Order: sequence, then structure tokens, then C-alpha cells
Amino acid sequence: MVWSTNTGGKSVTGLRFTEVGNLVLFDRNKATVWQSFDHPTNCLLLGQKLVTGQKLIASTSASDFSRGLFSLSIDGFLVGYLEVNPPLVYYKSLLAGYENFTSLREAYVVFENGSFNGQNVPLGSTAQFMRLEPDGHLKVYEWGRFELIRSVADLLTSSIGHCGHPMACGRYGICSSNGQCSCFERSSNVTGKFKQISYKQPNLGCSLVTPISCNYSQYHSLLELKNIGYFNLRYNDNQLDEKTGLEDCKSACLRNCSCKAALFYYAPWRGCLLLFEVFSLINNERRSNSSSVFLKIQNSPTKQSLPPIDFPQKKSRSGTIILGSSLGALFGVCLLVGSYIFVFKMKREPEELDDEFSIVKVPGMPTRFSYYDLKTATDDFNKKLGEGGFGSVFQGTLTDGTNVAVKRLNGVSQIKKSFLAEVQTIGSIHHVNLVRLIGFCTENSNRLLVYEYMSNGSLDRWIFKRHQEFTLGWESKKKIIADIAKGLAYLHDECRQKIYHLDIKPQNILLDDNFVTKVSDFGLAKLIDKDQSRVVATLGETPGYMAPEWLSSFITEKVDVYSFGVVVLEILSGRRNLDMSQPEEEMHLLGLFERKGEEGQLLDMVDKYNADMQLHGAEVVEMMKLAVWCLQSDYRRRPSMTVVVQVLEGLVSVQDNLDYNFINAPARRTMATTGEDMDAVDDGTPLLASVLSGPR
Repeated sequence: MVWSTNTGGKSVTGLRFTEVGNLVLFDRNKATVWQSFDHPTNCLLLGQKLVTGQKLIASTSASDFSRGLFSLSIDGFLVGYLEVNPPLVYYKSLLAGYENFTSLREAYVVFENGSFNGQNVPLGSTAQFMRLEPDGHLKVYEWGRFELIRSVADLLTSSIGHCGHPMACGRYGICSSNGQCSCFERSSNVTGKFKQISYKQPNLGCSLVTPISCNYSQYHSLLELKNIGYFNLRYNDNQLDEKTGLEDCKSACLRNCSCKAALFYYAPWRGCLLLFEVFSLINNERRSNSSSVFLKIQNSPTKQSLPPIDFPQKKSRSGTIILGSSLGALFGVCLLVGSYIFVFKMKREPEELDDEFSIVKVPGMPTRFSYYDLKTATDDFNKKLGEGGFGSVFQGTLTDGTNVAVKRLNGVSQIKKSFLAEVQTIGSIHHVNLVRLIGFCTENSNRLLVYEYMSNGSLDRWIFKRHQEFTLGWESKKKIIADIAKGLAYLHDECRQKIYHLDIKPQNILLDDNFVTKVSDFGLAKLIDKDQSRVVATLGETPGYMAPEWLSSFITEKVDVYSFGVVVLEILSGRRNLDMSQPEEEMHLLGLFERKGEEGQLLDMVDKYNADMQLHGAEVVEMMKLAVWCLQSDYRRRPSMTVVVQVLEGLVSVQDNLDYNFINAPARRTMATTGEDMDAVDDGTPLLASVLSGPR
């Protein structure tokens, strides 16, 4: 499924496509149930609003409609963002009529015929629409002659200028005041280091002749370009480090492999800004000595010259022969000793080299931090958020003010596998319901991971504490369940490789400040090729959430489905799957649920301490039936997480004739020595023996 209105279960009786382009679903009373005007993508039509909490998100290109680099949203102002880490503002404007809004939540802008947020737009004689372009421009289009679309306004440029757009001249390109793009032609010290991507299209930018490699960071150096600035720093001056001097600024960039350039401003602001991606630079020739950019380049180790040797004056032919022979022998001995040391070192430290350097080869690698940076950010690791078997998590604040959660991995034997598993897994995937990996540190024996900070903590603190000041109602819990399902469906079916989480539990489900739910903690995740359907594992997940097939080490993605079912029951009942405070016959949630299900008394399982859950008891029981489907002891009878999402969206019904015996797995004979399954099932795909990365 690519797109849906998500109106399953609502009384939609008709559809209307209005003359202004609004797609409306309505009920029998002609009341609007859903309309496309409430869900902008990268465009606004005449009469359409952009309200607080919504975004216009540009596509990657004219032919690639995936999420691009730019967005436009309402945040007290109309703000244009470059979506990097951290996001950079490239446009900001006060909202027209802001004094009429009673609160920021009610703030909006509307595209009207002739204006947008106080800016004049040419009146259209035909239909108009507004689009946020892949390069960050916000343009208004209308139908022209011969039914061709033509641009009639470029709304942001009048405020920020051509060079104010981050991609005005592409990456590493320099934008001049006359709107021309160049590639360091006037800088002799940069000759041969950069090349123009296209001389016919200079706005495409420049590229490094020799890419930067962290394997040879000792050969990195910085090239200074004077009077060069960055796009619209006036909106991001809070990211300038005013305490760092020029030399420390340059050193910080050289120490951080992810840093691509260092900007140092002398006036009107003074401070240092590290760039981890280099977008368009701005020529500040009119303001001399205002700023400099230091571009990181990769020098070739083969060009390192040896110092000249001073030979003595020739005294005789024999003396020359003796001297030459001695020097030749000495050089040979040095070469032999050097070769031996090199080979010995390579044999002795292959794991260390592989561990240090394989990480930087991961595509889309997050920011690489130094151990000192993270030690400082976490106040010397004093703000502990939690602790697990293989590490502790600390709260921290980066130099740019971003709050983060830093996981410090402990131990020796499993550290490298856990570290690489998490970096390679989370660092290469992006989904709104998965916790984002911001960066990492691999320095000596230290292995640390830097995640986005989730201010509302883990799910268990919200569903198990009774009589707390703030409780989650039915709608909130329903959304949490849907968010978890979408995150798992993405891991199972939408990534290049299948990813099994294998440790789904409330402690690994986090909530941000808007209660958006995100699945976290991939230390046990196992990546499986698409053509493999099963994997044999030697480790189990957290007791109480383990599917019955763990007993035979027979693992598929349906293990996550089972754990999801347990978590759903905990959310709906408001109690843990094992509660020692209950009478013995009610201590185990699944056993109690099994008994109530067979008796047709599932309503008794609804959280009795939550009035809103009791009020929606019938709907809660329907959700419990989905949990029953996920908890089938035979993994083949469980739905996929994609099907679970479709059930939650009202597109698919829960299967009938469900078995309430959740615990007993189908008997399965295995060979103890090989782990092979002796009972042929499904397609007969051979099992892959492997060791998981270990718990956290």
C-alpha cells in the first residue's frame, strides 16, 4: 500500500472532488470526514492552509518523490528548513496577522489568490498552485498557453536572495552576489583539489578530486578560502561556538572525521561553525576579512617526500663504491626491518583495524564524535537514564544544544558485534517510528552510540503506573499500538534487508515530547537477506515476551509479531505480563487472558483503573482479538506486521477461529549438532545458523 486516507471504520458514504482541487470524503449528513486540504505534501492549492504541526516537504528531485532536503512549516514563524542534523533554517518570516492568533497552535498561513503570508502573488487568470521545489525554492505556478505550466513567482528569494538558498550553487559551489556559480577558479591554493561537476551547469556544484577517507585521517589538511560565508547565518547564529578560537576551530574539524569544513566568522558575529555537509558557499568580497572557510581535503600519502641526504665529497673511486655499498646495505636493512614490523603489526591487529575502519564504510554514516565530546556532553557520564546487560544510557547535550541519549557499551567479547550491529542497522534506516541514531564514537576501547533524546521515556512508565497524574486514554493507546506496528512493518518488509528486532518490550518502546512512539534498541537485531525466510538463533529475548519457537531456536520475523501481541495486551490491560502482586492464578497475563478468552469474558481484561479504557470497552476487546491473532502458538498462523497495520487501518479483518492456547509450540525435532529442522515446513528453505549480536 502506497497511500491511504486511514478512514476505515468511519461512516464514509461519498466522495467529492471540488473545483479548487480538494478531495473530500463525507458521511450521510454531508459532513466532511476527511479532506486532502488537511494533508499537504509539497504543494498548496488556492484556499489551502498550512497550519501548525504540518509541513510542506520537498521531493528529492523532479523524478524522485521520496523525502528531500527541504521543508516549510509553521513554528511561530513561517520557517524554511534544510533537513540535516541538526536542521538549519534558511528562511524565516513573521506570520501575517500573527496578532489575531490566540495561541501558536492556531497559527496558519493560507495561499490566496493574490497573496501568501503578506507577499503579493500575481493574480492568476487560470488555476494556480504553490510547490516547494527540490532545491528549496517556493514557487507559484499556473496554467499557461497550450496547457503548459509556468512559474509566476519565487516567493522566498525576494527575502533571502539567490545565494540564500542552500543549494543555489550545489555542494562546494561558491555563489557570487551577481548570482553566478563558480568552483574556486580564483584560488590558486585549491587548484587540482576540486572539480566542476558540469561546466554547462555550474549550479550543480563541485566535488573533491580525492574523496576524504577516515582510514587516512593523518593525511587530512585544511585549505583556507578568505571572505567566504555560508547561507543566511543570521537565522542560525545560535549554532556558532563563540568560545572557540580560530586555531581550536580548525583543530576540532581535523579531529572529527565527519567534519567536512570549518567556518570562522570575524564580523558581525565571531565564532566557529563545523560543517558536516558542505552546501553552497557565499562570496563575501564586499565585506573583506569578515569570514573564512577551511575546507578539509585528502592528501595522498605517496606524495610525502623524504628529506634530502647530504653526501660527502668524492675522495676516490673506491671510497665512493664503499660509501654507496654501505648506504645501499643500510637502506636494505631498514627496508627489511620496516617490512617485518609492518607485516607483524598487520597480523597482530587485524581485528582492531577492521573494527576501526569498517565502520566508516557504512553508507549514510551518522556523525562521528570523539570520546571527549561525549564525556563533556554527558557531564562525565553522570546523568544515567537506564542500564542494561551490555551498557548504560546517559542523558547529554551536544554543543549545538541538541539533547541526546548516549549509550556506553560495556564488556569485551560482545562489544564489537553489538556496536557494528546497531550502527549498521539504525544508521542506514529512517522511519518516524524508529529511534534515530545521531552519531557514534569508536576511540581506543570505547564504543558509544548517540541517539535522539526521547523526553517522555519508555512506554512502561506510562502503562503500568496506577493513579499517576497523567494517564493515557484509549485514543492515545490506539495510536501507540499503531506506531509500534508501523515501525516493525518497516523493519520486516520495507528495508533492503529484513531486520528482526527480537527484543520487543515496553522498555524498548520510547515516546518523544509529542508522544510519537518509536521502537528502539537494535542490539539483538538480525539482518536477513530477502530470499531467506528463517534463521536459527542461539540467544533468547527477554523472558515473558519470547515466542514458543525460541525453545527450538527456530526464528522468523513472527517472533516480533508474538512479542508485539504481548505488548498490546499489556497496554490494553494496564498490567505487566508477570505481576507477582496478583493471586497465583492471575499472576501470568497470558494464562489469565487465555482463560478469559475461552470463557468469552475479555471485557474483564480491560484496564480497570483507566476510566477512558472502560468507556471504550467494546473497541478495546476488538483490539484484544488482534493480539490473539499475533499470539498464535503456531507462527505460521500469525499475521505479518504489514497485515497488522492494515487491520489497524480498517483494511483487513481479524482472522476467525483463533486458538487461545498461546504457550505451547508445535513439536519440532531438531538435530542437536547441526540445528537442522527435521520436519519439513513451508518452502524447504535451508536454515541459516548464526549467532545474534547479543543483548544490550
